[in-house]
Amino acid sequence: MGIESGTIAPPAGGGPPPSGNQHTSMTRRFLAGGVIAGPLFVATFLIEGATRAHYDPLRHPVSSLELGDFGWIQSVNFVVAGLLTLGFAIGLRRVLRPGGTHSPASLQISRPVRGSTRGSTWGPLLIGIWAIHLIFAGVFVTDPVSGYPPGTPDLLTEFGSAHAAVHDLVSIPGFLSLAAAPFVLSRRFAAYGARAWSRYSILTGIAFVTAFVLATVGFNQVDGLVDIAGLLQRVTAVIGWCWLTLLAAHHLRTLRKPRTGA
Repeated sequence: MGIESGTIAPPAGGGPPPSGNQHTSMTRRFLAGGVIAGPLFVATFLIEGATRAHYDPLRHPVSSLELGDFGWIQSVNFVVAGLLTLGFAIGLRRVLRPGGTHSPASLQISRPVRGSTRGSTWGPLLIGIWAIHLIFAGVFVTDPVSGYPPGTPDLLTEFGSAHAAVHDLVSIPGFLSLAAAPFVLSRRFAAYGARAWSRYSILTGIAFVTAFVLATVGFNQVDGLVDIAGLLQRVTAVIGWCWLTLLAAHHLRTLRKPRTGA
């Protein structure tokens, strides 16, 4: 998926001076990190969930993989994904900000555009909040839930530690930010006439929120959802990470296109 062919073209007569090679190279690295983060994170928790003794990926949350002898693997997975995504947020801000490669000043649009600067600040900021939440989730380990590890209750009535409290508290702005980011950037895509990306972003936001709410209800031990809460959370994660990965790949690809004057 990408911005429809012919909608955005290099500016006639050149446009603003290109960024220095070092700046552009660093931006590419940031965007490439966004391409890597999602597949790496998802592959790691899928493998860990499939091989961990007494762990049921249909029932148990991804965060529970931080518990036990090999919990450090998921903790590192959170931190690495968070750092890569934070870099992606920085790279995205560089290309969307006024004067960046996808700013109105640097693009010639085939029709008048209203709101073409939308999302240049809030889009990267929301993705950055999601990234910071991931780093905190890796540093501050969650409480047991749904009976994992074996011998623990399905639901604790209060936090078992300060670490667990921080883990849960940072998840609120983290998931809300990733839920909001597709809607924010969908308006920018719409302003540029990129209808496919705009629609995909809106559908991503709706699907992400729906799956997240159902997973949250399931982890609160509601019959009918508790046994598939882990699956629902994985669906939520895959929906969000797919959008982030494709978004990073899209901007990395367009950044690499040679830009020459008319």
